[in-house]
Amino acid sequence: MFRTGNASPGEQGQRTMKHKNSHLLVGYWSRLRRGRDVPDQTEIDPRAIKRLLPYVFILDAENPARPIYRLAGTALCERLGFELKGTGFLSHWEAHSSVALGSLLQQALWLKQPVCLTSIGATADCGMVELETVLLPIKFGESGPTRFLGMIQVLSDITLLRGRPIAFQRLAASEIIREDEPSHPNANPPPAPPVYRSHPRAPHLRLVVSQDRPATMNFEVENILERMFEVFGPQSAV
Repeated sequence: MFRTGNASPGEQGQRTMKHKNSHLLVGYWSRLRRGRDVPDQTEIDPRAIKRLLPYVFILDAENPARPIYRLAGTALCERLGFELKGTGFLSHWEAHSSVALGSLLQQALWLKQPVCLTSIGATADCGMVELETVLLPIKFGESGPTRFLGMIQVLSDITLLRGRPIAFQRLAASEIIREDEPSHPNANPPPAPPVYRSHPRAPHLRLVVSQDRPATMNFEVENILERMFEVFGPQSAV
Protein backbone atom coordinates (compact mmCIF):
# COMPACT_ATOMS: atom_id res chain seq x y z
CA MET A 1 0.00 0.00 0.00
CA PHE A 2 1.36 3.41 -0.93
CA ARG A 3 0.64 7.05 -0.26
CA THR A 4 2.42 10.23 -1.24
CA GLY A 5 3.45 12.97 1.15
CA ASN A 6 5.56 16.12 1.34
CA ALA A 7 3.71 17.92 -1.46
CA SER A 8 5.40 20.91 -3.00
CA PRO A 9 4.27 24.43 -2.01
CA GLY A 10 0.78 25.29 -3.18
CA GLU A 11 -0.45 21.68 -3.01
CA GLN A 12 -3.17 21.05 -0.44
CA GLY A 13 -3.84 17.69 1.13
CA GLN A 14 -2.20 14.48 0.05
CA ARG A 15 -2.29 13.38 -3.56
CA THR A 16 -1.86 9.86 -4.84
CA MET A 17 -0.14 8.40 -7.86
CA LYS A 18 -2.71 8.69 -10.61
CA HIS A 19 -1.56 6.18 -13.21
CA LYS A 20 -2.12 2.47 -12.69
CA ASN A 21 1.30 1.69 -14.13
CA SER A 22 2.97 3.88 -11.51
CA HIS A 23 1.43 1.68 -8.82
CA LEU A 24 2.56 -1.43 -10.70
CA LEU A 25 6.18 -0.31 -10.90
CA VAL A 26 6.33 0.87 -7.28
CA GLY A 27 4.76 -2.42 -6.21
CA TYR A 28 7.39 -4.36 -8.16
CA TRP A 29 10.17 -2.28 -6.57
CA SER A 30 8.72 -2.95 -3.13
CA ARG A 31 8.59 -6.70 -3.73
CA LEU A 32 12.20 -6.72 -4.93
CA ARG A 33 13.39 -5.19 -1.65
CA ARG A 34 12.38 -8.25 0.42
CA GLY A 35 12.65 -6.29 3.68
CA ARG A 36 15.71 -4.25 2.69
CA ASP A 37 15.89 -0.50 2.16
CA VAL A 38 16.29 -0.72 -1.63
CA PRO A 39 16.82 -3.47 -4.23
CA ASP A 40 19.90 -3.86 -6.41
CA GLN A 41 19.85 -3.16 -10.16
CA THR A 42 21.01 -6.74 -10.78
CA GLU A 43 17.67 -7.99 -9.41
CA ILE A 44 15.52 -6.21 -11.99
CA ASP A 45 13.97 -8.71 -14.39
CA PRO A 46 12.64 -6.94 -17.50
CA ARG A 47 10.22 -9.82 -18.14
CA ALA A 48 8.40 -9.05 -14.88
CA ILE A 49 7.64 -5.51 -16.12
CA LYS A 50 7.46 -6.30 -19.82
CA ARG A 51 4.29 -4.27 -20.45
CA LEU A 52 5.82 -1.21 -18.77
CA LEU A 53 9.28 -1.53 -20.28
CA PRO A 54 8.93 0.82 -23.32
CA TYR A 55 8.60 3.78 -20.90
CA VAL A 56 10.97 2.58 -18.17
CA PHE A 57 14.46 3.99 -17.64
CA ILE A 58 17.45 3.69 -15.31
CA LEU A 59 19.01 6.87 -14.02
CA ASP A 60 22.53 7.25 -12.65
CA ALA A 61 22.27 9.85 -9.87
CA GLU A 62 25.67 9.50 -8.23
CA ASN A 63 25.67 13.26 -8.68
CA PRO A 64 21.98 14.11 -8.04
CA ALA A 65 22.45 17.55 -9.57
CA ARG A 66 23.48 15.94 -12.90
CA PRO A 67 21.61 12.63 -13.26
CA ILE A 68 22.32 10.65 -16.44
CA TYR A 69 20.18 8.15 -18.33
CA ARG A 70 21.90 4.76 -18.28
CA LEU A 71 19.11 2.94 -20.15
CA ALA A 72 15.74 4.00 -21.55
CA GLY A 73 12.82 2.27 -23.26
CA THR A 74 12.38 2.81 -27.00
CA ALA A 75 8.93 4.41 -26.75
CA LEU A 76 10.16 6.86 -24.11
CA CYS A 77 13.02 7.90 -26.41
CA GLU A 78 10.50 8.47 -29.20
CA ARG A 79 8.24 10.49 -26.92
CA LEU A 80 11.10 12.81 -25.97
CA GLY A 81 12.46 12.90 -29.50
CA PHE A 82 15.99 11.51 -29.12
CA GLU A 83 18.09 8.61 -27.82
CA LEU A 84 18.26 9.16 -24.06
CA LYS A 85 21.12 6.85 -23.09
CA GLY A 86 24.08 8.91 -21.88
CA THR A 87 22.15 12.19 -21.84
CA GLY A 88 21.16 14.33 -18.85
CA PHE A 89 17.80 13.71 -17.20
CA LEU A 90 17.46 17.43 -16.47
CA SER A 91 18.27 18.57 -20.02
CA HIS A 92 14.59 18.84 -21.01
CA TRP A 93 13.40 20.54 -17.78
CA GLU A 94 13.15 24.30 -17.33
CA ALA A 95 15.76 25.94 -15.09
CA HIS A 96 13.81 26.31 -11.82
CA SER A 97 12.51 22.76 -12.11
CA SER A 98 16.05 21.43 -12.66
CA VAL A 99 17.28 23.01 -9.43
CA ALA A 100 14.32 21.64 -7.46
CA LEU A 101 14.75 18.17 -8.96
CA GLY A 102 18.43 17.98 -8.03
CA SER A 103 17.54 18.53 -4.36
CA LEU A 104 14.58 16.16 -4.59
CA LEU A 105 16.66 13.31 -6.02
CA GLN A 106 19.23 13.76 -3.28
CA GLN A 107 16.47 13.63 -0.66
CA ALA A 108 14.94 10.48 -2.18
CA LEU A 109 18.33 8.71 -2.14
CA TRP A 110 18.94 9.75 1.46
CA LEU A 111 15.47 8.64 2.58
CA LYS A 112 15.66 5.51 0.37
CA GLN A 113 12.09 6.22 -0.72
CA PRO A 114 10.48 6.55 -4.16
CA VAL A 115 9.29 9.92 -5.41
CA CYS A 116 6.39 10.86 -7.68
CA LEU A 117 6.63 13.89 -9.98
CA THR A 118 3.77 15.66 -11.73
CA SER A 119 4.83 17.89 -14.60
CA ILE A 120 3.60 19.67 -17.69
CA GLY A 121 5.23 18.51 -20.91
CA ALA A 122 5.14 20.71 -23.99
CA THR A 123 6.10 20.29 -27.63
CA ALA A 124 7.98 22.93 -29.60
CA ASP A 125 4.65 24.20 -30.99
CA CYS A 126 3.03 24.37 -27.51
CA GLY A 127 1.02 21.16 -27.45
CA MET A 128 0.80 20.33 -23.73
CA VAL A 129 0.07 17.23 -21.62
CA GLU A 130 0.23 16.31 -17.95
CA LEU A 131 2.93 13.76 -17.08
CA GLU A 132 3.55 11.51 -14.11
CA THR A 133 7.08 10.28 -13.35
CA VAL A 134 8.02 7.80 -10.62
CA LEU A 135 11.63 7.44 -9.49
CA LEU A 136 12.55 4.41 -7.34
CA PRO A 137 15.99 4.35 -5.66
CA ILE A 138 18.15 1.29 -6.36
CA LYS A 139 21.68 0.16 -5.57
CA PHE A 140 24.39 -0.76 -8.05
CA GLY A 141 27.09 -2.72 -6.25
CA GLU A 142 28.17 -2.48 -2.64
CA SER A 143 27.55 1.23 -2.05
CA GLY A 144 24.26 2.81 -1.04
CA PRO A 145 21.59 3.80 -3.58
CA THR A 146 22.97 5.96 -6.37
CA ARG A 147 20.50 5.10 -9.15
CA PHE A 148 16.79 5.21 -9.90
CA LEU A 149 14.45 2.86 -11.71
CA GLY A 150 11.95 5.24 -13.30
CA MET A 151 8.99 5.54 -15.64
CA ILE A 152 7.16 8.41 -17.34
CA GLN A 153 3.44 8.20 -18.19
CA VAL A 154 1.07 10.65 -19.89
CA LEU A 155 -1.98 11.45 -17.76
CA SER A 156 -3.96 13.66 -20.15
CA ASP A 157 -5.06 13.30 -23.77
CA ILE A 158 -1.96 12.26 -25.73
CA THR A 159 -3.48 13.50 -29.00
CA LEU A 160 -2.75 17.04 -27.76
CA LEU A 161 0.89 16.35 -28.68
CA ARG A 162 -0.17 15.86 -32.33
CA GLY A 163 2.56 13.26 -32.73
CA ARG A 164 5.31 15.74 -31.80
CA PRO A 165 8.03 14.93 -29.21
CA ILE A 166 8.02 16.55 -25.79
CA ALA A 167 10.70 19.25 -25.83
CA PHE A 168 10.17 20.88 -22.45
CA GLN A 169 8.96 19.95 -18.96
CA ARG A 170 7.96 22.06 -15.97
CA LEU A 171 7.58 20.57 -12.50
CA ALA A 172 4.10 21.05 -11.01
CA ALA A 173 4.30 18.88 -7.86
CA SER A 174 6.62 16.37 -6.20
CA GLU A 175 5.91 13.91 -3.42
CA ILE A 176 7.67 11.16 -1.51
CA ILE A 177 5.87 7.80 -1.78
CA ARG A 178 5.09 5.96 1.46
CA GLU A 179 3.92 2.38 1.89
CA ASP A 180 0.60 2.90 3.63
CA GLU A 181 -1.80 3.94 0.90
CA PRO A 182 -4.22 1.51 -0.79
CA SER A 183 -2.92 0.52 -4.20
CA HIS A 184 -4.73 1.25 -7.43
CA PRO A 185 -7.71 -1.18 -7.57
CA ASN A 186 -6.38 -2.86 -10.73
CA ALA A 187 -2.69 -2.68 -9.90
CA ASN A 188 -1.48 -6.05 -8.71
CA PRO A 189 2.33 -6.02 -8.43
CA PRO A 190 4.16 -8.32 -10.84
CA PRO A 191 5.55 -11.51 -9.26
CA ALA A 192 9.05 -11.56 -7.82
CA PRO A 193 11.65 -12.66 -10.40
CA PRO A 194 13.39 -16.06 -10.30
CA VAL A 195 17.08 -16.30 -9.46
CA TYR A 196 18.02 -17.53 -12.95
CA ARG A 197 16.59 -15.78 -15.97
CA SER A 198 16.54 -16.63 -19.66
CA HIS A 199 14.31 -16.17 -22.67
CA PRO A 200 13.74 -18.32 -25.78
CA ARG A 201 14.59 -15.36 -28.03
CA ALA A 202 17.85 -14.81 -26.15
CA PRO A 203 18.72 -18.09 -24.38
CA HIS A 204 22.32 -16.99 -23.80
CA LEU A 205 21.13 -14.23 -21.46
CA ARG A 206 21.24 -15.73 -18.00
CA LEU A 207 21.79 -13.59 -14.94
CA VAL A 208 23.84 -15.09 -12.09
CA VAL A 209 24.91 -12.80 -9.26
CA SER A 210 28.34 -13.65 -7.86
CA GLN A 211 29.55 -12.28 -4.54
CA ASP A 212 33.17 -13.19 -5.35
CA ARG A 213 33.48 -10.79 -8.29
CA PRO A 214 31.06 -7.92 -7.59
CA ALA A 215 32.71 -5.25 -9.74
CA THR A 216 33.07 -7.46 -12.83
CA MET A 217 29.58 -8.87 -12.50
CA ASN A 218 28.04 -5.41 -12.19
CA PHE A 219 29.41 -4.43 -15.60
CA GLU A 220 28.27 -7.73 -17.10
CA VAL A 221 24.81 -7.38 -15.56
CA GLU A 222 24.40 -3.87 -16.97
CA ASN A 223 25.28 -5.13 -20.46
CA ILE A 224 22.80 -8.00 -20.11
CA LEU A 225 20.10 -5.65 -18.83
CA GLU A 226 20.64 -3.34 -21.80
CA ARG A 227 20.24 -6.27 -24.19
CA MET A 228 17.07 -7.36 -22.41
CA PHE A 229 15.68 -3.83 -22.78
CA GLU A 230 16.11 -4.32 -26.51
CA VAL A 231 14.50 -7.78 -26.48
CA PHE A 232 11.55 -6.90 -24.25
CA GLY A 233 11.05 -3.23 -25.14
CA PRO A 234 8.90 -3.09 -28.28
CA GLN A 235 7.79 0.29 -29.55
CA SER A 236 4.23 -0.11 -28.35
CA ALA A 237 2.11 2.02 -26.07
CA VAL A 238 1.68 1.11 -22.41
